[in-house]
Amino acid sequence: MVRPMPRFTQNDAECRVYTFKEGLLSPIAHDLEIAVDRFHVEWDDARTRVEARFEATSLRVIHAMKDGKPSPGALSDRDKKKIESNIQDDVLETKRHRDVVFTSSAIEPEGDGYVIRGALELHGRKRDVQVRVAKEGAKWVATTTLHQPDFGVTPYSAMMGTLRIQPDVRVRVSAPA
Repeated sequence: MVRPMPRFTQNDAECRVYTFKEGLLSPIAHDLEIAVDRFHVEWDDARTRVEARFEATSLRVIHAMKDGKPSPGALSDRDKKKIESNIQDDVLETKRHRDVVFTSSAIEPEGDGYVIRGALELHGRKRDVQVRVAKEGAKWVATTTLHQPDFGVTPYSAMMGTLRIQPDVRVRVSAPA
């Protein structure tokens, strides 16, 4: 009998996306921490394969970040909803591209962790990515940086480009070890 692959979802793991501001008017803007509220990650016991699916329609702004730390209260609920709407409608076009899918092609030990290589499909484009996994206390933490234009995503920009989101976003997934 084949055992099912271990599976984690938003109920026992978390996925966060971090965006960073730039531009002449960036002092009036905010870096953001965004939750992915619906996802699953599966891998086999031999650690030879990882598959993950993230619902792009489930992105939710948690809070602004200032100097790398949460800044609760810096954004109103209305501000958060407007940002989420921009992400869904204009940046990721989630009506056309609902899911983000990762499938590993190689998992290699690195120090006390792993490097996972694989294909990520985002916004209708598939690209090779590399994910670093390290143990942090009682959790495994996977991190990667994604360059939005590689996936055909135009980073958010306003006020004739004087306020914009950097092309690179950081993604962090943590799950119980």
